[in-house]
Amino acid sequence: MGHTRTLRTVSGALLASTVLLSTGGTAVADEPRDAQWPLKAFIADDIWKMSKGRGVTVAVIDSGFRESHQDIKKNMLPGKSFGDGEKNGSIRLDPGEDLRDHGTAMSSLIAGHGHGPGKSNGIMGLAPESKILPLSVELSDSNEGQFEAEAIRYAVDNGAKVINMSYVRAQDSRVQGAIDYAVDHDVVLVAGVGNDGIARKWYPATYPGVIGVGAVDKFGKVWEDSNYNSSVDLLAPGVRIPSAGGKGDAAYRMADGTSDGTAYASAAAALVRARYPNLSAGQVANRLVKSTGLPDDLKNAKLPDEHYGYGYIQPRAALSRDIPAGAKEGPLPMPKASDSASTASGKDDSSSSASSRFGGSELALVGIGAAAIVGVAVLLVVRSKRRGRDNEYGPAGAQQFPTYPGQQAPGQAPMPGSPYQNSPQQPTQTPPGQWPNQ
Repeated sequence: MGHTRTLRTVSGALLASTVLLSTGGTAVADEPRDAQWPLKAFIADDIWKMSKGRGVTVAVIDSGFRESHQDIKKNMLPGKSFGDGEKNGSIRLDPGEDLRDHGTAMSSLIAGHGHGPGKSNGIMGLAPESKILPLSVELSDSNEGQFEAEAIRYAVDNGAKVINMSYVRAQDSRVQGAIDYAVDHDVVLVAGVGNDGIARKWYPATYPGVIGVGAVDKFGKVWEDSNYNSSVDLLAPGVRIPSAGGKGDAAYRMADGTSDGTAYASAAAALVRARYPNLSAGQVANRLVKSTGLPDDLKNAKLPDEHYGYGYIQPRAALSRDIPAGAKEGPLPMPKASDSASTASGKDDSSSSASSRFGGSELALVGIGAAAIVGVAVLLVVRSKRRGRDNEYGPAGAQQFPTYPGQQAPGQAPMPGSPYQNSPQQPTQTPPGQWPNQ
């Protein structure tokens, strides 16, 4: 049986039930905060005057967690494992990688609190006062979604208001039932669309009721390996993203992937839920959708766009703009009432249909794969690709956090053409490092 890996370069096709969507690697504990370009782009200091996510629990479903990492330990709730989290048979790790790296990284982007004097060192999450409910799931080829569905239901029953799913897999009716259960209980569901760089659709991002997230770089351009199709609702930073993770509780990594974008979108949802606690999950999605940014050449385009969805998230605008609450269900397709009723209790009804993500017509949810083998769940053949490089350093390694193309060293002027520079649409001067029109 083949295995997947955490977005390392793979030569040849791999049988995969689940793919984690972010690159791995460790980096030094020195200066990761300076490399957190999304915080500059989002104008995080302004955001945190309005909301830090206090009172909101974000469930992170992943392969494992280093809950003692110095930048997340104070915001980690007691979690739970589903299946044998030590095996995670569907994940092939490179030497030195750890099953806990991916979940640790996602948690830090959402609720990292940093460390040191004034918490000025390490990774700061976008919603640094939210709490993480860590749910480790055995992502083996044989469980057919059982543990994933159990984790989703557990998250709902234990107070999660947002569920982060930074992975992809084939369709499973039990998972669809759990998704419907979460929708019925007013939970915001966020999932990555995949890192193949093609039009392939993956689950859970394709299920109605789930916000599908792609990756964008610091220039507002879609990452070349971000999947594109009608499951893309929003984009969020996912290129050269520093996060917690690696060899020890003081290690860091640099990564690309829609996984990281998913974590930032989940954090944005937590910020909105904290500031506007009376909004439904659909109305939270409405605020995120109605406050997005777009490149100039898409400003008048018909949305959603298969690459950009409705645009890249702008949490500051989502928190501050005068946006009508809108319908409880929000602007994105939701499960049909009949489907939700049949699956909320966990009933396995694989014949149920669902609305297409962007319209009223019905779309039959088909299994992914070229052919079905009678009596065997056929898993999808996927090639996980990676662009750029991972920077791998031990906690006692190099003394400066590595730079990458487009990154500004402290004190440098923005790169030419960067949206961080002053924008002609901006009525006042935009400080370097910030996205315009927020």
